[in-house]
This record gives sequence, C-alpha cells and structure tokens, in this order.
Amino acid sequence: MCGIVGAVAQRHVAPILLEGLKRLEYRGYDSAGMAILGSSQEIERRRVQGKVSGLEQVLVEQPLDGTVGIAHTRWATHGVPSTRNAHPHVCRDLVALVHNGIIENHAELRLRQAANGYEFTSDTDTEVAVNLVHQHLEAGLDLLAAVQATARELDGAFAFGVMSRGSPERLVAARRGSPLVIGLGIGENFIASDVFALLPVTQRFIFLEDGDVAEITRGSVTIYDQHGHKVTRAESISKLTPDAVEKSGYRHFMLKEIFTQPRAVAETLEGRLEDDRVDDAVFGPEAGAIFDRIRGVTIVACGTSFHAGTVAKYWLEGIAGVPCTVEVASEFRYRNPVVPKDTLLVTISQSGETADTLAALREAKRAGYAHSLAVCNVPESSLTRESELVLMTRAGPEIGVASTKAFTTQLVGLMLLTIVLGRRHRVDAARERELVAALQGLPGKLNAVLELNEAIAELAEHFVSKHHALYLGRGSMYPIAMEGALKLKEISYIHAEAYPAGELKHGPLALVDDEMPVIAVAPNNDLVEKLKSNLEEVRARGGQLYIFADGKVAVTPTAAIHVMTVPAVPDEIAPIVYTVPLQMLAYHVAVLKGADVDQPRNLAKSVTVE
Repeated sequence: MCGIVGAVAQRHVAPILLEGLKRLEYRGYDSAGMAILGSSQEIERRRVQGKVSGLEQVLVEQPLDGTVGIAHTRWATHGVPSTRNAHPHVCRDLVALVHNGIIENHAELRLRQAANGYEFTSDTDTEVAVNLVHQHLEAGLDLLAAVQATARELDGAFAFGVMSRGSPERLVAARRGSPLVIGLGIGENFIASDVFALLPVTQRFIFLEDGDVAEITRGSVTIYDQHGHKVTRAESISKLTPDAVEKSGYRHFMLKEIFTQPRAVAETLEGRLEDDRVDDAVFGPEAGAIFDRIRGVTIVACGTSFHAGTVAKYWLEGIAGVPCTVEVASEFRYRNPVVPKDTLLVTISQSGETADTLAALREAKRAGYAHSLAVCNVPESSLTRESELVLMTRAGPEIGVASTKAFTTQLVGLMLLTIVLGRRHRVDAARERELVAALQGLPGKLNAVLELNEAIAELAEHFVSKHHALYLGRGSMYPIAMEGALKLKEISYIHAEAYPAGELKHGPLALVDDEMPVIAVAPNNDLVEKLKSNLEEVRARGGQLYIFADGKVAVTPTAAIHVMTVPAVPDEIAPIVYTVPLQMLAYHVAVLKGADVDQPRNLAKSVTVE
C-alpha cells in the first residue's frame, strides 16, 4: 500500500522521483523518502514524516544529485509513521531498498540478523530485507543474484526497488504479490508501483509478473522469472496522458471524480450495447458458452466494491432469477465454503491488486468454482490476468482514496452481467430492451443529479458539528445507504452506520434523538411506503431526517425533515443514481470540517497488503 518509484538515467533523477511520489501519494502519505547514488558513489538519503510536500521542502534545503535513485511514500504497517521508519532503508552505506508489502517472517529473520551483528534502526519489517541483500553482497554475489537470493528467503508479499554502491549504473526490482511496473525511456528506464507515477516521462511499460526479478540499466531491461530463467514480458503502451491524474481546476480529486461520473459511465457502456441488447462477448470470447452453464453466482470483494456486489445480489436474484451470495474477501479466503455446482465466482476491485480479493480468487479456484469473472478498472492488473473472464469498468484513474466513479462504473458492469445471465433465466427480449434503455439514459440522469451540488453543499452545514449519523435504505438501496455511510466516515471522520430501514426497531432506534441526523434514500419504488413508515418512527422520537427522494414521494418538509428531490429514474438504475448525492454530501461535510478529502487519515487507495 506504499508508493515506489525509481530511475536510472543520464540526467539527474531527483526531480523525476519527486514528481512520481506526488502522483503516488494516494497510495500512502505517512512518510516519504528518497535515496540517490551520487557522483561520489555514495548513497545519500533524505526522509521525512508526513507528506511528499515535506520531502520536497527538505530537498530544496538539502538537494540530491545523481543519475540513479529510488524513492518511496509510505502507508504504515510495521512501525509507526516516523522519520526512522520511512523508506528507503540503507544497510551499512552499501545498499538501499524501498518496499511495498508485508514480510511475514520478519521477526525470525530479525533475531537471526541481530545475532550476526546487524543493528536495526527502524521498527519496520523492511529492514530485514535490505540486511539480507547486504549479507548476500558481502558473500560475493552481484546485486541481481543478491536480490534473487533474498526473495527466496522471504515469506509474504513484496515489491522491491534496490540499488547498491557496488553496482552504480543499475537498479534491481522484484515483485511477489505487490504490483510493480517498469517504464521504458530512451537512454533511461524507470520502476514504479503503477503507471501514474511515470506518465510525465514515458507511456511505454512492462508489467512484472509474480516472482519476477528485473535488472535495469539506462539501456536495457532484463527480466528473470521465479525460477531464475530469463523471460520476455510484453511491452504495453498506455493511453493515459499526464493530465489524466491532474485536478483539472477542481479543488480536490474527489470532486473531479464525482463530476466525471457521467462520462465514466458512458465510456463503460460504449460498444457494449447494440440493437437493444448486451453482447456476451464483452466479457470475453468464451463468455457465452460459460454463461450457458452458470446456475449461480458468488461475489467476492472488499470495502466499496463489496457494496457494489451487494447491490448486484438484489439485481441478479430479483431481475435475472439467478441465486447469488456476496462475501467479504478477507473472510472468504479463510472459510471452507460449500461450492454449488456451476457457480460463477465474480471478483470486484478498482485496482485489481487488492490483496484479500486476489487471495480469495486463488482460494476459490482451489475450492472448485466453475469459472471466474473479474470486474476491474486496471487492464494490466493481477486480478484481470488471473481471471477467466474480465469486464473493464473504464473509469479512468481514480486518485481520491474514497471511491466514487469506480463504484458507479462497477455497478454499471454488474448490471450488464445481470442482463446477460438473466437472458438465460428470467429476462426476455422486451425486459432486456427496458434495462438497456435505462442504462443508455443513465449519463443524462447523473448529469441532472450533479446540478444538486450547491443545494447539497448548503445541506452539509447541518452536519459539521455532528459526531454520529444513521443511513437508511430498503431493498437495493440498503447497500447504497451502506456506501453513503462509508463515504461520510472515510473523509469527514463522522461515525456513520447504515441499516435496512425495517431494522430500526430492532436496536438502532435507541440512538435516535434531536442530535442524530438520519439520512434516507427514497426512490419511488415498491418499498417506499414501507420506508415512509420507518421514517415516521424516527420523527416520532425527535430525530432529524434528511431524505433524498423522488419528487413523486410525498414527503412534506418541516423544521426536522429536510428533503432533497432527486430526478425520477427507472427503479433498476436507482442505486447508481442515488449514490451520487450521498458522495456529494460526504464531500461537502468533509470540506466544511477542514478534513483532507483526498488523503484521509489512516487510509490508502490500493490495499495491496492483508
């Protein structure tokens, strides 16, 4: 969950590394550091606790010059956020290393190394890795062989960038379980946790596979697989441009990503709807034959993606007539599930590198799931490479830690899946035309919802002094309430919980008073009258109600009832539409509270560790 960037070039690399860190800071912002192998052949290092801006200031006062370097922005796992725990870690001024992941056998290695005279200057698991590399260098191995030997001794997940005084014109990179990409330049080459870091200097990339170790010089890249055999990995040309990860005039990335949802949804649908139907082939060339055999679905995901999967359960069972279960990936991977025959495993992840979801996919294959499908936003990710079928969400880069457009495009992809599976069960041609028409109208509906932004900003003022909030929904709107509560707690730090509205009387009603805001999502569907009865329970106990409702839902505003009218939408796509005003509410509350919207405390974007 940290950001790695490295470079070997003919020019000074510190500015390249610093810009790369800025673009990777969404992956971690507890501390930052850089190490350069200068003209004196000495490793010079600068580290700070806090954000990359602090490192930038240090580099103004104490510049680093050199043509080979590595840098890192950290999300703390082992060891508190501090300068001493910041990367890069250096062993005896000979070797420097940056690391993403968790080394599970670090305690055992630390004891062994301490007995051999190594002194530890941090509380991290990473330091055992740099010590191991040093140990192998001292034994006579070159840098490549030392890193390969180190990788064999480590348990857990890692991505490494390593440099040494003894190999002044090269970097060595290694990957197991955590993503790492090589950027290809002219007379210079790079490494990074993802392509965003390197877009200002290249659009040519090689994605390392699990177990790969790469030796990188200015003019060459040589890759070895986990068995030490030299291999060739395909080169990819990224279609992203450097401004794809800029704020483009918006105050925060999250606000930009909220407002680009109509376009992201349109791009997710592009080429996938034709003649009022969805083509099976959008999921892969073998999808049609696979879907013919599917009799049930298991969805596995984490966080926001889990909420998307929970919405899909309502769709798959209610629209398609296909049994569906939804599992939290971090729990599923440690269960011993009973696998029904002909069940499709669906994994959902924005990054495609979510450690628990990847592990769940691998465990599911061993457990005997018939087929696998990934719904993902990153084409070159581990999840897409390891899944049989893939649907790309095409959301584009999402930098804000709190997911917005990734979530809505996941829902669009899951509705496409509902349609193609439903065609084999409960969805006839006329029903498919209705669903396709609803999807085609979705970008316009989202644009209409975005016009509520100023009104929602005013409504947010009611929440600034609050410490708790309840979110309510019924049916497929319950997971949307869950997602709304997650957004509020993520970025404003207000404790928020979501419940099916019918569960109020079974406990949560005890919390309701005039200091407890209760937010409800109320499209005009078959459950709206039930929901209104639940809201009466809140009003009778003095609760403050904030209702996002279709204009046809008759709710009279009062001093204690605040109504935000949402444009009328077909019931099937209501979950997608109603999530947007909840995103905007969380955003504006966080801004008013002075929180760091894009980089909330204790969180990181891409959860690549368990």
